[in-house]
Amino acid sequence: MPNWKELLEEVKAAGSTHDVVRRKYLQQLYEATGRNVILYYSGWLQKGDLQRQGIGGFSISDADKNGFMTAIHGMDRTKGLDLILHTPGGDAAATESLVGYLRSMFDTNIRAIVPQIAMSAGTMIARACREILMGKHSSLGPIDPQIGGLAAHGVIEEFTNAQKEVASNHALGILWHPIIAKYSPTLIGECQKAIKWAETMVTESLVTGMFKDEANPAAAAERVLNELGSQALTFSHARHISIDKAQTLGLKITALESDQKLQELVLTVHHACVQTLTETPALKIIENHMGVAFVPSLHTVTVGR
Repeated sequence: MPNWKELLEEVKAAGSTHDVVRRKYLQQLYEATGRNVILYYSGWLQKGDLQRQGIGGFSISDADKNGFMTAIHGMDRTKGLDLILHTPGGDAAATESLVGYLRSMFDTNIRAIVPQIAMSAGTMIARACREILMGKHSSLGPIDPQIGGLAAHGVIEEFTNAQKEVASNHALGILWHPIIAKYSPTLIGECQKAIKWAETMVTESLVTGMFKDEANPAAAAERVLNELGSQALTFSHARHISIDKAQTLGLKITALESDQKLQELVLTVHHACVQTLTETPALKIIENHMGVAFVPSLHTVTVGR
């Protein structure tokens, strides 16, 4: 029988009621698919007031690598990975590094599952997987790079328009001056580099992953990139891309509705995560089907089972 210390450690490992319920259904999902499961959930929708106050921790960052290392340790990686994504996106460099790490662990045997929203860099992660599972209620997002809250494509477009109009009519320089003056001298170059970086990163991940068995993987990747990587076509970085739209772009999408049992399990896990993020101090959850979790909260980071 356990002593006081051992019993206390067991109680702590069990976690809160939210943890117990969430882990129960994560385990059921694993048993149904036979594939490793890691969920990556951000509480940006539930704690938007904190985000507006300047409290961070909701977006994809380099700190997430620690969570994934914790979750992957001890897994039988031959079973592949189902990655459940719910995120507003985040840092491009951290995203590139995270995709590289996941590929080094599971090669391309990774499926992205999007129960509700995986925007921006979250879409980049999803497209680096071999396929994406979405429902009628799910959304991806544009992948045009943002710099300091500004759309890189938009900055270049505005600057180009100013050049053309002033060249044709110098008097318009008076109107354009206060608009262009808000940009730093190096911003245009930074935007161009950010666009090139995003294009290279997304193309490489698609060509070596989702489209690697296509007759012309580069052409398939270019089509996706031209549509989702250009603000001229998506109009807004916040635009939601439905399953139907994602399929028309040629992305390898599987409808959750095609497997009722799987859909119910995924949505139950989703609801359990949303309840956890709504009713606890958790800002983000990175957790596997074995109950190993990395949970940044308002005051601390909880690691363990």
